[in-house]
Amino acid sequence: MSASNFPDTIRAIQYTGVGGPEVIKLNSVPFPKPGPNEMLIKVLYGGVNFLDINFRRGIYPLPAIPWTAGWEAAGVLESLPSDPEILSDPEFKARQFKVGQIVASVAPVAFAEYITQPWIKVLPVPDGIGPKLAAATSLQGTTALTLVEEAYNAKQDDYCLVHSAAGGLGLLFCQLLSARGVHVIGSVSTKEKAELAKANGAEYTINYKEEDLVKRVKEITNGEGVHGIYDGLGKAAWQDNLEMVRRKGTIVNFGNTTGVIPPFSILDLKAKNIHLVRPDSSQYMVTPREIREYNSLLWKTVKSGELKAVISKEYPFTPEGVGEAQEDQASGRSLGKLVIRIAN
Repeated sequence: MSASNFPDTIRAIQYTGVGGPEVIKLNSVPFPKPGPNEMLIKVLYGGVNFLDINFRRGIYPLPAIPWTAGWEAAGVLESLPSDPEILSDPEFKARQFKVGQIVASVAPVAFAEYITQPWIKVLPVPDGIGPKLAAATSLQGTTALTLVEEAYNAKQDDYCLVHSAAGGLGLLFCQLLSARGVHVIGSVSTKEKAELAKANGAEYTINYKEEDLVKRVKEITNGEGVHGIYDGLGKAAWQDNLEMVRRKGTIVNFGNTTGVIPPFSILDLKAKNIHLVRPDSSQYMVTPREIREYNSLLWKTVKSGELKAVISKEYPFTPEGVGEAQEDQASGRSLGKLVIRIAN
């Protein structure tokens, strides 16, 4: 499509303030004009992530009001950067971008009909992987990969606990850890979620609404506790995590779905020489090379079947649809990954 054929305005899902789903609106915004280092993408699907809810609720400050929602998108590449230095950059060339191909983006302002992103944040998607799967996998897939590789590099025969094991990200942790020969313990809230977690690699599941989570973890690990904990819950899991991790074990806290961990004494880690990591997965992918290498690893694991996004529901590109998706995720009602269909 030539520049003259693009519309003057597009639709975008935006937050008009901090609060509940009522602040989500479908607004008309100017068509985005790419800068010299940016690429234009026609968005087909967006992935739903708790990160969006944290911004909407004000846990993380909104950069502006209104602010376009979404951190995960996939669609059709409409234009390349115009800067000649970028076009000749070896890292840019290594990605082999082509106008018309399917690409994914792991960056803010994703829920709009068209977006522009710096080329470094755009991930080429291999043939055979469609935009729906790409949108469901790009952010959560690279999050799981970076945390398993670098936050706590789990090894064969380790025991690791995954909180919210039947969520979109939790299932990816179960898959990756199981493929490494890790004994995966999945924390879940229903029988249906336990079955799903087991089908995706969890060796053990614990329904924390019916069983004593700390007691069962200790029983499974012969009283020692787990080597690693992958925790997106935050506040509600903190004290139990300290009990369930073994001596010299690692707690990886990467989310706040139940609230931010309250202030604590650093001496709490001393009794068992606990390692505590609070990573931002994007900080593992800062340089063009880091992003390209993790992108390559992502699609390699997807194509091999080691990583499989379990998409449970697709929602419409409306304020009601996005609001429902976020509330389904926040309430714990949802299973697996949720996506927004933005265009055909």
